[in-house]
Amino acid sequence: MAIEIDKEASRGTVPQRMVYESGNEMAAYAAHQINYHIMGYFPISPSTEVAQFLDLMKANGQHDIKLIPADGEHGSAGICYGASVAGGRVFNATSSNGYLYMLEQMPVQSGTRFPMVMNLVCRSVSGPLDIHGDHSDLYFALNTGWPILMCRDPQAVYDMNIMALKLAEDPEVRLPVLVASDGYFTSHQKRRVQTFADRADVLAFVGERPPEGFAHVLDRNNPITVGPYMNEPDYINNCYQQSMAMYRAADVYDRIRKEYAVLTGRDYPLLDLYRMEDAEVAVFLMNSASEIIKDVVDQLRKQGIKAGSIAPNMIRPFPQKEIAEALRGVKAVTVGDRADSYGGHGGNMTNEVKAALFSHGVKDTLVISRVYGLGGKDFYAEDGHHFFRLAIEAAETGKVDKPFDYYGHTPGDPALAPKRVLEPLRYEDLKTGLVTVDKDETTGKLKVRVPPVRQLTKKPKRLAPGHGACPGCGIFSGLELFFKGIEGDIVALYQTGCAMVVTTGFPYSSHKATYIHNLFQNGAATLSGVVEMFWERKRRGELDDLGLKDDFTFVMITGDGGMDIGMGPAIGSALRNHKMIILEYDNEGYMNTGAQLSYSTPLGHRTSTSNVGKHQGGKLFHHKDTAQIMAATNIPYVFTGSESAPQDLLRKAAKAQYYAQNEGLVYGKILITCPLNWLSEEKIGQTLIDDAVNSCFFPLYEVEHGVTTITYNPEEKGKRIPLADWLKNMGKTKHMTRPEYAEALRAFEDEVERRWSRLKAKHDNPYL
Repeated sequence: MAIEIDKEASRGTVPQRMVYESGNEMAAYAAHQINYHIMGYFPISPSTEVAQFLDLMKANGQHDIKLIPADGEHGSAGICYGASVAGGRVFNATSSNGYLYMLEQMPVQSGTRFPMVMNLVCRSVSGPLDIHGDHSDLYFALNTGWPILMCRDPQAVYDMNIMALKLAEDPEVRLPVLVASDGYFTSHQKRRVQTFADRADVLAFVGERPPEGFAHVLDRNNPITVGPYMNEPDYINNCYQQSMAMYRAADVYDRIRKEYAVLTGRDYPLLDLYRMEDAEVAVFLMNSASEIIKDVVDQLRKQGIKAGSIAPNMIRPFPQKEIAEALRGVKAVTVGDRADSYGGHGGNMTNEVKAALFSHGVKDTLVISRVYGLGGKDFYAEDGHHFFRLAIEAAETGKVDKPFDYYGHTPGDPALAPKRVLEPLRYEDLKTGLVTVDKDETTGKLKVRVPPVRQLTKKPKRLAPGHGACPGCGIFSGLELFFKGIEGDIVALYQTGCAMVVTTGFPYSSHKATYIHNLFQNGAATLSGVVEMFWERKRRGELDDLGLKDDFTFVMITGDGGMDIGMGPAIGSALRNHKMIILEYDNEGYMNTGAQLSYSTPLGHRTSTSNVGKHQGGKLFHHKDTAQIMAATNIPYVFTGSESAPQDLLRKAAKAQYYAQNEGLVYGKILITCPLNWLSEEKIGQTLIDDAVNSCFFPLYEVEHGVTTITYNPEEKGKRIPLADWLKNMGKTKHMTRPEYAEALRAFEDEVERRWSRLKAKHDNPYL
């Protein structure tokens, strides 16, 4: 982080520095100065950088925060709650569907009154999938019982994060606090930001965590029960106390922000009012857009129009009285909502502004509601002028012609509807007869016939060229090789990840077969619903007219950590034994969100959340053996595969199809290269995969009805290589070959050897 002592005279009383950084960096910078005890996190754009920056600072010894990578946002919320009830200071950051995934945990945290601070870097909520900024996730937070502070720029992100903890821990409040900023608009745009020069001044302002009334579960002399079952009238009384604490939060915040203003010279009143003293028309906007509208106000003032703007710095509790007073005497106000409250005749802020006016007797101010900026659509000065024109017209006519509408959308034109570019794959081309599987009725074993790969080159690809994968990406060559072993029609579901993102950018698609997308964590459950509906509709005769010559093969494609956050639903589908294939491409990280660690990342490997520095040497724990976990569910078939052994992978694909159509669920895992994030040369991708197999890091085997068979043994072939020969060719691991990381290398080698030896024992004994 570039830092300099602020050469401008500070208006505050403490020494400050000037930095030039983004909102995400400032959230992390504030957290590191506070030196929280715990951060439970899970990567999701655009909030992921917060954990990345903190991990990098941790590797360099700049803070003592324990960063805990969760299995998903729901797990990260649980980690944070557990850390809170244990009496420490807790921090988190998330966005969009990640926030919704943890949503049920939010009222638990506030209802039991355990403070923490979480940054919500606002982003569109799916579906369809969009990773850019609006407030649709923020509006789900309104009823969770968390005070919500708003950040219009990176400076506010820094300041609000410091004030948020003091607010959360105030004995009159004692609630978790949400700090909201706009995804990409604020999170990634760099600005000049003033910070406390000395951590000591931050800690002096925040103060010690108040002991009074802050019981925790680690006090052996004061055992407590957290989250008991509660009937009426106790439950309503608990909710009433929480409600009163929320309203008190406004007064406490007002006191805190005045203290902060003395120290820093920066003030954040409940409402940011701009030229509202004599305004006759106004616009209400939140966060980043509220800065743009100020320029529009100045332009209109030069034209003699009495314009003003309102932006709240806090929306929970909602500053109802202050808004009503600000709008008293204003003839018309346009309220811009960056999310819709579907069916509510206006966004959430519109309806809350209307309620404020009604509750405080302001009867003459007309309100115009416009939903704008969804999915990261930019807001420009000309858009602000449009919002003011709506208010000016209403003020002049005394009526609102259209109280609620969207702004910035495009009416549909049937003539521009997307047209099919590729014809559906022909069954005759997909059912080549070159790959066959027969069951030996005497032995019960499958007899598989697979031709040389060159004979399958005429078989059509399931994915069209022209997708947006990085150069050297191994996903699609690996998937296509697997699909060569599948005969006939498929229905494919892709969980969120690189394979999904780079192949489906509306209105284009690289998928030649039917494709479904669902969220990161729920693909297996979704496809199991598709599978069971297929068999039920087929049983009822409802699919007889669709020209099916054979049953579909249902395949779920997962990767980029999808078998971390999606592990629970995958195990559930396995235990139910639906007739489908789960195929995981393993690139050893969450590559689609910026190369964060996943549970498939091996020990010592560098990622953006397991950095290498003086105080940290990459990932701190071993990788998850997903294939063995899935084998323990007793599904018919589990396999690992690799492009380094193409015939082996084709045979396993054919077996997978047989079992998925006849017996139940199949899980397969293929290792694929990711040059961008493995920090390796594109041209050596095949070598890296070969070395991973030959070092026994990624053994090739299958588990058929519980019986393990190693299908390629590099020791027997005389091809086994030291693990270091694989590691030295990747930027993410070459540090492990240096003397200072010898212990980590030894631990990694020992674990690889242990797993390989255990696998050989299972190969030798069908009962293991």
